[in-house]
Amino acid sequence: MEYQTQILIVMFTYLALLVLWGLYQGRKVKTDADYAIAGRSLPGWAAALSERATGESSWALLGLPGFAYASGLIGIWTAVGCVAGIVTAWAAIAWRLRAEAEHYQVKTFTEYIARKHGEVEKKIRTVGSLTIVFFFFFYVGAQFLGGGKTLYTMFHLKPQIGMLITAAVIIPYTIYGGFRSVVYTDVVQAIVMITTLILGPIVGIIALSSRPDVFAHSIFEALQMAGPQYHSFTGAASGFALGVTIMGGLSWFFGYLGGQPQLSMRFMAIKDERQAKIGRNIGIVWTVIAYIGALSIGWIGIALFGPKGLADPEYVMPKVMLELFPPAIAAILITGAIAAMISTADSLLILSSTELSENLLRTEGKDERQALWQSRLVTAALAIIALIVAYLSPSNLIYTLVGYVWAGIGGTFSIVILFTLFWKRYHGRAVLATIVVGMVFTIGWISSGMEQVVTARIMTFLVAGMTAVVATMVLKRKEGEDIS
Repeated sequence: MEYQTQILIVMFTYLALLVLWGLYQGRKVKTDADYAIAGRSLPGWAAALSERATGESSWALLGLPGFAYASGLIGIWTAVGCVAGIVTAWAAIAWRLRAEAEHYQVKTFTEYIARKHGEVEKKIRTVGSLTIVFFFFFYVGAQFLGGGKTLYTMFHLKPQIGMLITAAVIIPYTIYGGFRSVVYTDVVQAIVMITTLILGPIVGIIALSSRPDVFAHSIFEALQMAGPQYHSFTGAASGFALGVTIMGGLSWFFGYLGGQPQLSMRFMAIKDERQAKIGRNIGIVWTVIAYIGALSIGWIGIALFGPKGLADPEYVMPKVMLELFPPAIAAILITGAIAAMISTADSLLILSSTELSENLLRTEGKDERQALWQSRLVTAALAIIALIVAYLSPSNLIYTLVGYVWAGIGGTFSIVILFTLFWKRYHGRAVLATIVVGMVFTIGWISSGMEQVVTARIMTFLVAGMTAVVATMVLKRKEGEDIS
C-alpha cells in the first residue's frame, strides 16, 4: 500500500476518534463555567499537556525542526528563548494566575484583568476583549488556511477541501463541549507529539551510524560537512547582525510571560495549588524534551538528506519519519503532527467565542442553561464566519494580521499580566493605556519595516512596559478600584 494511502487511512481514523473523544468530554459540560473554563477543575496533568499542545503544535513538529534543518546550531537561540519563557511561565506565573482566577471567580482571560482593576472593569472588558477577539478571529482563519495547505502538500487535496476537513474536525466538539473538550483533545495531541519527538531522534541517531547511503553518519559530522554557518552558534554572523540574530531568537521569551490568552487560560483552569505543582513539573519536562527532540530531528534531516536536499525545510519532520520508520508507524507519527496543527484552531476558537459571549454579549438575568446555549451559538457563528473569511479574504491579509498576535497580543498582555500580578500600584487606567499603546505600536512597527531591524517581540514588550510605568505614575487610580 502506498505510504500516502496509509497515512490517509490512519489520519481519518485518528481524526474520527478525536472528534468522538471531544464529544464524549462535552457530555460533562453542564454550566457556562464548564464551557468557558472547565469549571476551574482541571487536573494539573491535563492543563499542562493541553497548554503545551496549544503552545507548540505546528511549531514544535514542523517550524522548529525546519528552522534547525535550514540554519544548524543557530536554531538553539530560538529554542533557548522559548524554553526560558515557558519554564518561567510555569514556575512563576501559572500558580498565581490559578489562585487569582479562583479568588475573583472569573471565566475568561480579560474578565480577570477587568475584575482585578475594579471601577474601570467595563472599559477593560470592552477594549481587551475586542482586541483579542479581532486578532484571534483571524488567527482561527489562518489555522483553517494552514490546515488546507498542509493537506494539499501532503495528499494533493484541494486547499478548499482541506479547509472544510479542518473545520469538520474541530467545530463539532468545540461547539458542544467548549473549553473542556478542547483541553482533553489537546491531551491526546500532546502525547502523540512527545512520542514523535522522542522516538524520531533515538531511531534517527541509531540509523545514521549504520546506513551507508546518508550524507553523514552523525549529527556532529553533518553540521561540520554542511559548512560554517551550520556548525557555528552564531551562524557565521558577526557584529550587529550577530546581535540581531541572537536577540531575535531569545525574544520569544517575552511572549510566554502570561500574555498569550489561550495559554494563560490553562493556568487559570487548574483545580488547586497541588495540581498546579503537578502541571508545572509536567509542563517543564515536556518542554525540555520536546525542544531537544525538535532540534535533533532538524539536524538528523541534514545528515540524511544534506543541507540542500529538501525544497521546503518545514517538511523535514515528515520526511525524516518516512525515512526512518515503516510506513504504518510513520503514518501514525505524521498524523499526530497534522492533527495537532489542525486542532490548534479549537483553542483559538473557544477563546474568541468565550471572550465575546462573556465580556461583550452577556446580559444580567440569564440562567446558566441560557448562558451555555448562548456560548455554543456564538462559537458556531464565529467558526462559520471565520471559515467564510478564510475562503474569501486574501491569505496574505490574514497572515499579516496573525503576524501581529505574538508581538502585539503576547508582548502587550505579558506586561499587563506581570504588572497586575506583581505591582500593586498598577491600575486600570494604566492597563487601558498599555493595551492601546502596545497594539498600536506593534502595528506601526511591523508595517514600517522596522521589524527587519529589531523584532517587535522585543520592542513591543519594552514600549508596553514603559507605557505601563509612566501611565501608572501620571494617571490617577480611579476611586474604588481594587488594590488587593
